[in-house]
Amino acid sequence: MSYQVMTTPPVLDACCGSRMMWFNKQNELALFADKRKEKAILCDGRALEINPDIQMDFTKMPFPDNTFHHVVFDPPHLEHAGAKSWIAKKYGVLGQSWQDDLRMGFEECFRVLKPNGTLVFKWSEVQIKVKDILALTPHKPLYGHTTNKNKQRGTHWFTFIKTLNKPAK
Repeated sequence: MSYQVMTTPPVLDACCGSRMMWFNKQNELALFADKRKEKAILCDGRALEINPDIQMDFTKMPFPDNTFHHVVFDPPHLEHAGAKSWIAKKYGVLGQSWQDDLRMGFEECFRVLKPNGTLVFKWSEVQIKVKDILALTPHKPLYGHTTNKNKQRGTHWFTFIKTLNKPAK
């Protein structure tokens, strides 16, 4: 009799959506998670599929502490969007308690990271300023980058590391 050992991949995408940023959308190194599971046809006729490996809420992850080497955190960044808009379908929409949700999301991401693990956080500043989002976590990013397509608001990428010390102030 043979037994298959179940192992957890080293990477967690905590709110993967349709895995748009992934070069390999079936990458075996990653566990793809999202609270949504749905299919839709966008306004331009393209099919959108959100099909995570595991359905979960990033504010309450079902993993033990110190599970992943790397976590990707790309939560919904829109506070307002039409219920049937393509952008809401594609990216999701924040709830009324979005500050608490994102605060808990950061806490959970750091909780499931192994010591010295890295967190990559992505935020689009379309409706909410990045400074207001970074204020929701005591952790400070090591470095980051802004992509600025429209000269006004860009997508920000931040890299954090989980240290054994208390978060920097």
